[in-house]
Amino acid sequence: MSETAPMLRLRHSPAITVAAVISMIAGTSLARWAVELLPLLIIPLAVAVWGWRAGTDADAEGLTVRAALGSRRIPWSDVSELITDARGRVNVRLASGKAVALPAVSATDLPRLVAASGQDLVTDNAP
Repeated sequence: MSETAPMLRLRHSPAITVAAVISMIAGTSLARWAVELLPLLIIPLAVAVWGWRAGTDADAEGLTVRAALGSRRIPWSDVSELITDARGRVNVRLASGKAVALPAVSATDLPRLVAASGQDLVTDNAP
């Protein structure tokens, strides 16, 4: 029996969350100066939650795509291919033809992502 690959967790840089928290702290001075600006603190709060939570998890059963407020499980059997775009971001094309963006996954992460699935990496070298 073969050993299963460990779960791979890909997240955005923690610096995003730290910067958002610092912005919230700095923004509290705005609330003291002008209370009507208090709702502006929602923006760095939303960025902090997104930066902390959004990302992609991969294991032998499939992918879990996490957004700021939700997540979606995609079994490997539903994946037809992994695609990179011109900016180096990765999308997964499902058997249904629909494409789903993988947050925090870059083209350089593809070998680790495929290794987490327990499969071999196959590249398309078409011109």
